[in-house]
Amino acid sequence: VWPVDRRGASRLSPYIRHGLLPLRRVWDHVAAGPSHDVSRFRDELLWQEYARHLYARLGPRTATPLRHLPPQPAQRTPQSTALPWDRSMACVDLAVGELERDGWLVNQARMWLASQWTVRSGWDWRAGEDAFVTHLLDGSRAANRLGWQWTVGTGTGRPYGFSRHQVRRRAPGLCDRCGLRASCPIEDWPDAVPGAAVDREHRLRSDPDPQATAGPSAPLRHRAPRAVWVTAESLDADDPASRSHPQLPAVFVFDVPLLARLRLSGKRLVFLAETLAELAESRRLEVHRGDPVQVLRQRDAAVTYAPVPGFVRRADRLQPAELHPYPWLTRPGGGPVTSFSAWRRALQI
Repeated sequence: VWPVDRRGASRLSPYIRHGLLPLRRVWDHVAAGPSHDVSRFRDELLWQEYARHLYARLGPRTATPLRHLPPQPAQRTPQSTALPWDRSMACVDLAVGELERDGWLVNQARMWLASQWTVRSGWDWRAGEDAFVTHLLDGSRAANRLGWQWTVGTGTGRPYGFSRHQVRRRAPGLCDRCGLRASCPIEDWPDAVPGAAVDREHRLRSDPDPQATAGPSAPLRHRAPRAVWVTAESLDADDPASRSHPQLPAVFVFDVPLLARLRLSGKRLVFLAETLAELAESRRLEVHRGDPVQVLRQRDAAVTYAPVPGFVRRADRLQPAELHPYPWLTRPGGGPVTSFSAWRRALQI
């Protein structure tokens, strides 16, 4: 986490999240590296893929506890702390500052903030997840929501207990710069009581229709397309639909109703705008504000499937002229997604 020049993170996640770097391309690219590093890095890529499989299968159901209720902080209520993140703590101030300024955090810092928000402060984890989506350039409901579920223990029953031990290990010397170093509020492990088990969604164990979850395995062509619909999951010029029709105009729609709900930070919108500007250097591009269904209704667009509920709903209404397969690292099957390890064991990769 700190000092910054000792971080071993790739910072590829915003480009992976928006389809600029498909997971398969990254997976293959690192193959010649040191075997231990390749294995650990590929496990991170698999975590991203697992998050997509889980979200594609369960959709909005991932906003509710997957296996356990959130932990109950001992002798603390949501009203007993004015803010979930106390920036008088050097570790929290460092992480929140980077979140709000840069829109990116290493994974350990994300775990610190998520644990501090819920496990110690007792705030609703879904509100914290929304705060991350506001700022993170790689903010997706798939990976971001799964990370919060895991950290606060709703996915495992084992909440991550952020304490001074982690700061000293992951940010050596940072505590010495903290005004609270003599009275650290996270000196000891939090006395959080794991939440009770909940009735599991049956689709965690099996998928009755993995074909619908994964989308088409080959292009579905209904009519001759007259445009390519570019979504936030498919911003790469080499995206399957874009690659198939380089001569057609690409159309991106800033979804005004969706943005009104998400209230994304300026840096997230700038990241999208700069990415679109790069795309416009290689092909004709139209950028609109409004409702994607209304903008594209008469365009007969080709588009690449996106494993997110919002895309599926809009595509059902639009009936695209062509629907291209999503570039999965490993195509979803019908097996369990109850945990990363259970999902990983079933993989053929």
